[in-house]
Amino acid sequence: MTYCLGIKTRDGLIGLSDGRITSGSQLSSARKVTMMGSGGDRFFIMNSGLRSVRDKTLAYMRRDMLKRRGETYATMLDAVSAFTTCLRQVAAEDKESLEASKLHFNLHAIVGGQLAEDREPYMFLVYPEGNWIEVDERTPYLSIGATAYGKPILDRALTYQTDMQTALKLAYLSFDSTRFSSNDVGFPIDMVSYHAAQRTWRQSNYDYDDLAEQRQWWNRNITELARRMPDGPWVETLVPDSLRTARKLAEEPA
Repeated sequence: MTYCLGIKTRDGLIGLSDGRITSGSQLSSARKVTMMGSGGDRFFIMNSGLRSVRDKTLAYMRRDMLKRRGETYATMLDAVSAFTTCLRQVAAEDKESLEASKLHFNLHAIVGGQLAEDREPYMFLVYPEGNWIEVDERTPYLSIGATAYGKPILDRALTYQTDMQTALKLAYLSFDSTRFSSNDVGFPIDMVSYHAAQRTWRQSNYDYDDLAEQRQWWNRNITELARRMPDGPWVETLVPDSLRTARKLAEEPA
């Protein structure tokens, strides 16, 4: 399992992928985000699913790009179309034998960037069959892998108007919620950002200790927020009088 998240806001794009690889009882690390292209004409691809299918699909796409003799794709639609063509070729070659070995052809991908003829950044979610959907302003993120645990905070707090600094925090918290509840997702993480106005990419990776301050702050404050939340009607019927009195005394200033 894995966790990859792509966000599109007014400022640009954010990509986050965990680096944990599980194989039976063995754990290892591997990069799940790949930057394609060169210079300003670059885009990212993040994948979940069988690594052998991922590597072969990306190898075919690099071969396609080499045939262009240094010319990259004109638009992100061209790029995602090339990726799906490569994915379908791998499916034609390998899907039957993989399924005969009880392995699922389950590659999902998030592809995002802005190329020379694009008016704005674009981001797509590609399914194993090669069809895709595009992110929109109403739901400005796409995720693949263990998606259930990190979804609630994004649905509650992230909008297309969210600034990039806040969106990066929400991306991390979405990953941290997933990591906390799923043994198959974990550090290190890779993060990329694309600033649309400057048309610049930035990329970095972080391990467990790098984000200790943020993790501890969130754990501490989420508990405090729950304590300060207005009491619900359950207090009168479900909490004994002695506990309510003790709570009230504890909250009174000395």
